[in-house]
Amino acid sequence: MTEQNELARARQLVEQESSEDGAGNQIVYEEGFSGKTVVGVLFIAFVMLPGAIYLGLVAGQGLGPAAEWVTIVLFSEIMRRSFLPMKKQEIYILYYAAASLTGLDSNAISGGPFGGLIWNQYFIQTPQAARIANQIPHWVVPPAGSVALLHRTFFDHAWLVPIGLMLLGSILGRINGISAGYFLFRITSDVEQLPFPMAPVAASGATALADAASKEESWRWRVFSIGSMIGLIFGFFYVAIPVFTGVVFGHAFQLLPIPFFDLTRNTESFLPGGITGITADLGAAMVGFVIPYHIVLGSFISSFLFRVFLAPVFVHLGLYGTSTSSGWTPGMDAIVTKQVTDIKFWLSVSIGLQMGVALIGLVSVVKALLTASRVKQNKGLQRVIPKNRGDIPMWVPPAIWLLITIFYIFLVEYLLHLDGSSHYINPGWLIFFGLIWTPINSYVSARMIGLTGSGVSIPFLSQIAIMKSGYPYVDIWYAPIPLNDFGGGAQSFRTLELVSTKFVSVVKVETLMFFVIMPASFIYWAFLWHTSQIPSAQFPYAAKFWPINSTFQAMFNTINSKNSGMEWVHQAINYPRIGLGLAVGLGLYGVFSLFKLPVLFYYGFIGGIGAFPQSALTTFLGAWMGKRYFSKRFGEENWRMMTPVLLAGFSCGTGLIAMVSIALALIAKSVNYLPF
Repeated sequence: MTEQNELARARQLVEQESSEDGAGNQIVYEEGFSGKTVVGVLFIAFVMLPGAIYLGLVAGQGLGPAAEWVTIVLFSEIMRRSFLPMKKQEIYILYYAAASLTGLDSNAISGGPFGGLIWNQYFIQTPQAARIANQIPHWVVPPAGSVALLHRTFFDHAWLVPIGLMLLGSILGRINGISAGYFLFRITSDVEQLPFPMAPVAASGATALADAASKEESWRWRVFSIGSMIGLIFGFFYVAIPVFTGVVFGHAFQLLPIPFFDLTRNTESFLPGGITGITADLGAAMVGFVIPYHIVLGSFISSFLFRVFLAPVFVHLGLYGTSTSSGWTPGMDAIVTKQVTDIKFWLSVSIGLQMGVALIGLVSVVKALLTASRVKQNKGLQRVIPKNRGDIPMWVPPAIWLLITIFYIFLVEYLLHLDGSSHYINPGWLIFFGLIWTPINSYVSARMIGLTGSGVSIPFLSQIAIMKSGYPYVDIWYAPIPLNDFGGGAQSFRTLELVSTKFVSVVKVETLMFFVIMPASFIYWAFLWHTSQIPSAQFPYAAKFWPINSTFQAMFNTINSKNSGMEWVHQAINYPRIGLGLAVGLGLYGVFSLFKLPVLFYYGFIGGIGAFPQSALTTFLGAWMGKRYFSKRFGEENWRMMTPVLLAGFSCGTGLIAMVSIALALIAKSVNYLPF
């Protein structure tokens, strides 16, 4: 009962943070999809999207919060001055649509799915891929030397199958993501009643902007404005100065090092293998304001314990490898040290820890269902469903996910034979990752997001999975293997609930986004590619880093072949260490329960094992300041209600200054090419 009471208290605080007056009034769910959101999606597709494409190619950066907050601030102001103020439901749906532009892949490509095809056409023509170019399937990209690539055009029959598969994957991916995210939300939020501490941030931002459109501005708008001003000031020093100096002087001057002060090389003499430093990102401290204190404390302790103080012990025991085994060696910085130590040791342990969290979660779900049955409430999963939220029968989402996953299993087998090859992959491997690992990993991720505000990720999982399959050919690297993490979708539905938005609004806006953003992505990428080679001197980031990235992709595309010379990568999955991680995860839960430590401290402790100590330290400092000073200064309840609004305003301010800086930088770069 202690764990249930603790989670119930955390969830109650989240409900208060997102309600209109903190009193938890009855929620009335409203439609968030309207003509205003349609216009907003068109703005995103035809105004923001080309900026996202260009920024990724030029600077290797995404629009980030700028795409989200700039869009909704602009539209909310336009509608307010047109005497058509937007509801918070409409604002959040527009925020949801704008967030689709914030993601970057490993090659800093955004701007819709056609960017992936641009990368594929570049890679197959590079010298790095010369040894495997003839093995890259035609259903991925036309062959090197084809007319489609020589003329740099999508209007060629050789692109029919690659574009068709891309469109099919986009449709099924959206359906799968919504279905799985909804099901995970029902399990983690409706059944387990997890708090989702980061969900109120976007919800509070939307509510604050909606309040600003009313005649009487509430405390939310005042706090949001304060956060925005803090974000503008911090963003000027953290983002604007590096951007301006990079354009004017050709070298970015950083008053605050990005992403953090790295002291790893300075401390390796007495902390070998340890990751040391501190991040100067004020946003990390503000995140500490929002996340429950015990979660931040647990993450801080475990991150420093395992990644800093015990690192010399792991090095001494040989768990981090040596220079001869491609392990940790002196002179590595923080990022490389974390990557190497993850592969050599922590990857397998993290898988075991995730399995432990999954088992604990499954037990809690069973307990919740049994409790609901004993008290004779509505049966099973139906007991806490609010009216008019837009729910569907619980069997529908897993059925959709199951059918799509099975389809992908057959599709992979079919594609491996599409070019006339006789390649064969063990279907049991596809079944394991599609039907067993994906739901387990997604549930663990959703549960950790619901508890701590951040999910879990296993580095190089797909690469290692392919190596462990025993399949020795290149085409498997391009097959749509059903290996996914749908955990983030649970928080999206939780935020919808907090903003009192009907769930059907997401289905509508996702459908609209497909039919709007897909053509926009095609138009802009086709235009850029046809007018100039990508990469080229016009796109400095792509010109510098794409050749490096292509080298790594060519390397990975061959590590599953026989005699690849990279046996150390094959050793990344160690089954005894997975068992060790499982035992440690369950053992720590038992020990913490025995000493009656908060359950949130346990989940923070588990999540912190894979975190950068630099970020964990800054987040802890923010949480400590919030608990020891600000909560006493403003009152604990008031402070808890203010923090998500403050963080939303801070994100808006940093996004605005980043957008202005980027715009001025792009103008300056364009002027540099003019002949006068």
